Amino acid sequence: MNIPSLLTAGDTVAWTDVSTSDTLGNPVTSASWTLAYYLRTNVNHEGATVTGVARPDGGWDFTITAATSAGFDAGQWYWQALATSGSDKLTLGAGTFQVKASLVYAGQPGAFDGRTQAEKDLEAVQGAMRALVSDGAVQQYSIGSRAITKMRLAELMELESKLKAEVARERAAEKVAAGLGNPSTMFVRFG
Repeated sequence: MNIPSLLTAGDTVAWTDVSTSDTLGNPVTSASWTLAYYLRTNVNHEGATVTGVARPDGGWDFTITAATSAGFDAGQWYWQALATSGSDKLTLGAGTFQVKASLVYAGQPGAFDGRTQAEKDLEAVQGAMRALVSDGAVQQYSIGSRAITKMRLAELMELESKLKAEVARERAAEKVAAGLGNPSTMFVRFG
């Protein structure tokens, strides 16, 4: 299945899938099968169905219009490719893709935070560490019937370390995806 793994909300997205066969070796082509992608995310009432247009070679062409993708929330989406022929149904594939938020706006632009969740969490942990140190490192206190317990500095430092590693992995993956190579790869020349 050739659905792109990354798209931007508001873009027109097109791809082609070739004919295939079922588990018994019977051909699954656009001459006798309809192929549709069902797209969903974890937001209630949000999804799309993209039905393929038959190609002369037996494959299918798919297009998600700009108007359709404009309504996609940023984040992870799930897809399932389902072929149907009469009462026969055959799942040809399933997977995920990412939707990036569009930066297009009309009028005055609003605030935009393009950071990943790991980057946001890292900032929050670092802020909590600063607050813990500046407040005199009080771990627990009570006011009336309410009690509040803060994370220990050691726990925050451990979490910060994990989040830094996750952010570094995300940034390395972005560079690889952009064709810039893996920054962790080291080359050695002997001469």
